[in-house]
Amino acid sequence: MAKKKKEKSFSSFLNNPFDFTLVITILLLLGIGLVMVLSASSPSALSESGNSYAYFSKQLLFAILGIIAMSFISKIDYRFYQKFYKHAWWISIILLALVMSPLGKEVNGAKRWIYLTETLSFQPSEIVKFLVIIFYAGMLVKDRDELPFYWKGLVKHILYLAPIIGLLLLEPHLSASMVIIGIVCVMMIVAGCKFKHFALTGLGVGIPGLAALIALEPYRLKRFVTFMDPWQDIKGDGWQVVQSLYAIGSGGLFGVGLGDSKQKYLYIPEPHNDFIFSILAEELGFVGCAVVLILFAVFIWRGVLIAMKAPDMFGSLIAIGITSLVAIQVIINVAVVTSSMPATGMPLPFFSYRRYGIVYLVVWNGSITEYFSCWCKKLKKSIQNF
Repeated sequence: MAKKKKEKSFSSFLNNPFDFTLVITILLLLGIGLVMVLSASSPSALSESGNSYAYFSKQLLFAILGIIAMSFISKIDYRFYQKFYKHAWWISIILLALVMSPLGKEVNGAKRWIYLTETLSFQPSEIVKFLVIIFYAGMLVKDRDELPFYWKGLVKHILYLAPIIGLLLLEPHLSASMVIIGIVCVMMIVAGCKFKHFALTGLGVGIPGLAALIALEPYRLKRFVTFMDPWQDIKGDGWQVVQSLYAIGSGGLFGVGLGDSKQKYLYIPEPHNDFIFSILAEELGFVGCAVVLILFAVFIWRGVLIAMKAPDMFGSLIAIGITSLVAIQVIINVAVVTSSMPATGMPLPFFSYRRYGIVYLVVWNGSITEYFSCWCKKLKKSIQNF
């Protein structure tokens, strides 16, 4: 009787189209993120529109749309995307080029948005992140035998990225460039490129290039100087970082209480966006931050596990690419709000208010659950054949 029950349980696992641990983790992150957007955005929303729920209601709508879309995306066989991996590169170029057209709109000194109407606008860079993952997954599968070599492996495939990074820097959008470069590097190493090739290229080209980009733009240089000592200009360039540190410090172990943050009252500019983690630290303390970071760690663990068990190389690279996207953004966001690196615009996945950004993120994470489904089907077929 116990044996039959065990066999039935295992059969149910194989027929399950979702990795429930991953899905529950995503839903928990979304839920906590929505609560924090409600808390962090209420003073800003009340000041700007007279409605303290303005940002929260939009974020809630986008989250629901993302979950619905995720349920549909998870039903699509991921190998469908492999047929169009070359198109993904061209679509990326076209979208980024459109930003420089009359459709692009400058906001806060950077031209990163495409405005179709007042209510319909989006950042092409958010879509390009996922298109780059699809393109490199297909390209690396095709050229897998060339990857161990320096010129045919590393250099050739990095050159495909040059036009995309060039267009992003014209916006300018250094943070998106950093994320995309990081994703591609992780995917190429996993696919078979040698780590020593990346190390040598990074030392010879990457670090000097980054230093040049910082030095050539006055605002980037100012941010770097502020990072070295934010307290020297506490009422100027160091204001946002210092207020973030005040919020984190005042949170202590258990926080001041949900909704009781003081720094969100227009001390931290737009606290519901890139600096939402500092409000989380203030209201929920070290314990709240630890819970959220553990959830992100579980997400990364499940993503890597699914990548390892994907039926083929393309699925594995897509899964590791999406996992890397979330991991890199979390690392940079937390580093910025804790003044561990110079300030740069980097949203916290599932938390920061980003209009359609949360929809893109949730939808594409639906693809990861589809790889788990394919692995279950393959394992079931192998057992039946055996």
